[in-house]
Amino acid sequence: MKFHNALFLRIFWLLALIALGIALVLRAYPYSAVFTLVIVAVFGAELYFYIRNRMLFYDKTILSILHNDFSSNFPENLRKGNYEKLFELYETLKRRQFEQVSREHVYTSILNNVDTAVVILRKSGNTWDIFLMNDYFSTLFGVPKFSHWDHLRAKLPTFCQEIENSGFAEMKTSVDIRIDERELQTYSIQTSKTQSYGQDYYVILLDSIQKVIEKKEKMAWINLMKIISHELMNTLTPIRSLSQSIQDIVRQDSLDKDDLEDVRQGLSTIVNRSNHLQFFVENYRKLTMLPSPEKQPTDLNQLIAECLLVMQPMLKQDGISVLNEVDVPRAVPVDKKQIEQVVINLLTNSLHALKEKDERKIFLTSSMQNGRVFLTISDTGKGIEKQIQDKIFLPFFTTRKDGAGIGLTLSKNIIEAHGGYLSYTSDEGRTEFIVCLLI
Repeated sequence: MKFHNALFLRIFWLLALIALGIALVLRAYPYSAVFTLVIVAVFGAELYFYIRNRMLFYDKTILSILHNDFSSNFPENLRKGNYEKLFELYETLKRRQFEQVSREHVYTSILNNVDTAVVILRKSGNTWDIFLMNDYFSTLFGVPKFSHWDHLRAKLPTFCQEIENSGFAEMKTSVDIRIDERELQTYSIQTSKTQSYGQDYYVILLDSIQKVIEKKEKMAWINLMKIISHELMNTLTPIRSLSQSIQDIVRQDSLDKDDLEDVRQGLSTIVNRSNHLQFFVENYRKLTMLPSPEKQPTDLNQLIAECLLVMQPMLKQDGISVLNEVDVPRAVPVDKKQIEQVVINLLTNSLHALKEKDERKIFLTSSMQNGRVFLTISDTGKGIEKQIQDKIFLPFFTTRKDGAGIGLTLSKNIIEAHGGYLSYTSDEGRTEFIVCLLI
């Protein structure tokens, strides 16, 4: 029975008994009136404990919800009827609390497994407390997981001073930190502010610049060694096999014409493979022994025109149209020969990218901004496949059978030696290389 129905019946019978008791008193039936009043007292007590037990159950359940204590379980007989809605509320909040705890565990696990030092501060009045410090930060700097900013300042004064000098504002900077008299290291700092439910939070991310550089250098060397090993094995394996075969032939007492032909073919192959290896080594030397640029004021408009003139026969042969809109109004200090090589390399790449396309167009444009000149060479080719986009600047990486794989690497090194950069964007049907040079 519903609570309000049961309560109504109890109050009804209690009032009826009281009315009966009053009537008995008025009619001079004292004993019956006393008996009726005793029954009224019993009904009143039962009503009191009935209401009290219900209210205590409600209070207990609400108190559990307020304290996020969802360890209690409803008895089966209470899950329906009077407490059905209360039980549904309890179970809904219990489920949400478990989901929130699970998310917190996942987020904490993620933060503790990233190779970035993370500290999250929470504002408390006019000061900041440490809301979270991940394991990497604690291990990297050899500090316990403090909860007070002052304690961290005592251990890492340089770092904390840098944050305080910014006024706990959002920033990107670097700072040198020495830990326990160890080697001084440079760290990049990136901070951001956020707010949740009226509470201010300050997120600090730190990365060791040396470690990032070392990791990239290591990966670059591994990739380079893979390429060099591949080229060496492709050359040395057939040379070794042919040398053994020729050695077996010349050990014979007499040689016929077929044997002499096999020797000639074997020696020819060995020479070809040796030439290929020499070509590979010479290309490697070009990359590693790039001379410093001899900069002279250069008219880039004329430089581009001369490069197009050199490429004109090949472009015309393949039916490629070129739209040259380069217009740089002032001379730029560059090494003319090196920049010509870059432009020709990029035009050559576009030429090969357009071979299988119906629409064959190359566009050259320029712009100037903030003391820099940007040369853009784009084409309507097939684009660079996504799976190789992170490899195109690797030495000796090529997708062409007759390619050496040093054009883009050499071009990138030349532009960087000029203090600029070489970047690209690529979609299906369009590839764009951007050369940035300082004016």
